[in-house]
Amino acid sequence: MTAATPPVQSPTDRRVSARIGSISESATLAVDAKAKALKAAGRPVIGFGAGEPDFATPDYIVDAAAAACHDPKYHRYTPAGGLPELKAAIAAKTLRDSGYEVEAAQVLVTNGGKQAIYEAFAAILDPGDEVIVPAPYWTTYPESIRLAGGVPVEVVADETTGYRVSVEQLEAARTKNTKVLLFVSPSNPTGAVYSREQIEAIGRWAADNGLWVLTDEIYEHLVYGDAAFHSLPVVVPELRDKCIVVNGVAKTYAMTGWRVGWVIGPKDVIKAATNLQSHATSNVSNVAQVAALTAVAGGLDAVAAMREAFDRRRRTIVRMLNKIDGVECPEPEGAFYAYPSVKGLLGREIRGKRPRTTVELAEIILEEAEVAVVPGEAFGTPGYLRLSYALGDEDLVEGVSRLQKLLGEASA
Repeated sequence: MTAATPPVQSPTDRRVSARIGSISESATLAVDAKAKALKAAGRPVIGFGAGEPDFATPDYIVDAAAAACHDPKYHRYTPAGGLPELKAAIAAKTLRDSGYEVEAAQVLVTNGGKQAIYEAFAAILDPGDEVIVPAPYWTTYPESIRLAGGVPVEVVADETTGYRVSVEQLEAARTKNTKVLLFVSPSNPTGAVYSREQIEAIGRWAADNGLWVLTDEIYEHLVYGDAAFHSLPVVVPELRDKCIVVNGVAKTYAMTGWRVGWVIGPKDVIKAATNLQSHATSNVSNVAQVAALTAVAGGLDAVAAMREAFDRRRRTIVRMLNKIDGVECPEPEGAFYAYPSVKGLLGREIRGKRPRTTVELAEIILEEAEVAVVPGEAFGTPGYLRLSYALGDEDLVEGVSRLQKLLGEASA
């Protein structure tokens, strides 16, 4: 007996395109939404899922936005690529903060970092072009690559190397179709920060092989201890003509909801990405752009205060997680995430259940401890959990204490 041949779908039968239908929803936003829904229903859920500071946007930024609301010149369309004064301020801020000198014409202002990443990939990728993606990776990177017609090629690092990939791993993943290296330091979800020497080695490897590099610098100001941020095109200047930098105000200034990011790159690429944006969204909200202008043109006092709090929470969460049998949590050097290995807990009994995956373990943690975490499957590495420590100190201690109690019950 032969299996029946599945019917061939005609284009008119397909309700959602294959391209869009293949995209997964953002796992981090999904976990955050579920945690908020449970809290709204009266359950005392503590959420470690969302990657956003728990601080309010500084008052002087909010005041500038409020004033912009009353200015008629911001009630109309403005250039699709961004307010000229904001683009100039971003260029000045980039020189100030990383030593990278660019022109305003090399800047595109976008609706947040996600649009920046997608438009950057869309501007340089053709169907079948491969992008090397170090894993663990932020959930949006592979989806943006696929949307742009590219093929993500994962290179996995684990806790034994501090979640940092080596040049040897990158070279092993390179093929004749490789066009781009994605490079992120400090990293979401691991908090890994590459040293200057490591960045130089990776950058020179990319330059020697004629590759483009897209580097996400959104966490540039959130580094701790002896770690230091280094901008790749500054360390390896010969990459300038094939390097795209993505950044934004979300993390540095507690402005996740304002949705302002940017792309910096060669002028021809920025012009192409701007053309795309002119049809996709036109200009970013003028009020949000004025807020971003005020942020990037101002000082860094606000981020210094946030960084001090994040550093304190970083040390607390690592210490508490490492007290749990079966959990191994390296100390993150940047961003505001802990990424512990929980492979030692899989298969063990926890309140009558034996989780075989970190998806199942995260579900048990949410149901039994009322704590929301993101499973490593969302970041390309099963066996891990991501916990954002960008939440209040009391909630952090309470949440990890619940984890200690629940996971301490795990038995063979």
